[in-house]
Amino acid sequence: MKLAVIPARGGSKRIPRKNIREFCGRPMIAWAIEAARKSGCFDRIIVSTDDAEIAEISCHWGAEAPFVRPRALSDDHTGTIPVVAHAIDWYLEHTAEKPEEVCCVYATAPFVRPADLRQGLEALLRHGCDYAFSATSFPFPIQRAVRIRKDGRVEMFNPEHFNTRSQDLEEAYHDAGQFYWGRAEAWIEGRPIFNSDAIPVLLPRHRVQDIDTVEDWRRAELMFTTLRQLEEW
Repeated sequence: MKLAVIPARGGSKRIPRKNIREFCGRPMIAWAIEAARKSGCFDRIIVSTDDAEIAEISCHWGAEAPFVRPRALSDDHTGTIPVVAHAIDWYLEHTAEKPEEVCCVYATAPFVRPADLRQGLEALLRHGCDYAFSATSFPFPIQRAVRIRKDGRVEMFNPEHFNTRSQDLEEAYHDAGQFYWGRAEAWIEGRPIFNSDAIPVLLPRHRVQDIDTVEDWRRAELMFTTLRQLEEW
């Protein structure tokens, strides 16, 4: 059984009601649900939430919300792995179904595409790894990054690379924050996602956008609208 888990707690602080706030004409979470549905990867698509309104909207857009997420897993400090593990454990306890490949799709990832989810599943199965997750490259060499000190002056994190040409520095990548395919046992055992037994699914930078502030939100809507006009989604 292949299971999609979309974490969506109700207590967003920086952007209130972020998971169901309207984004380009739909509740934000609806885009993640649609991508999961259109991918054809999943036997079940569930939303793990502690919020009745989020559950209702999620079901309207084609997902399920078969349980209420416990309060202990709904605070600001709970990570993704225990939330997904709880969903798997719930299925094992309450149904005859046994999840094997499980994908966490973030509710606030409107740029996620069905084809990317299929690619992630293919990578997980082909390589026999614990996880396959979305990633993208940094737009600037991280070896030439600077910090601002308390006195307002700057210093390099890696001053030995001051005279190194950008093209001679190793490219670095970061989590794209869209989806994480994993084997059920890896989630349940709490194995870290970013380890030597994980495979990245590389996405172009123009399809990756964190949405943590109102400014991020406006930029993401502009990017999203432009992409939908220029290319097939």
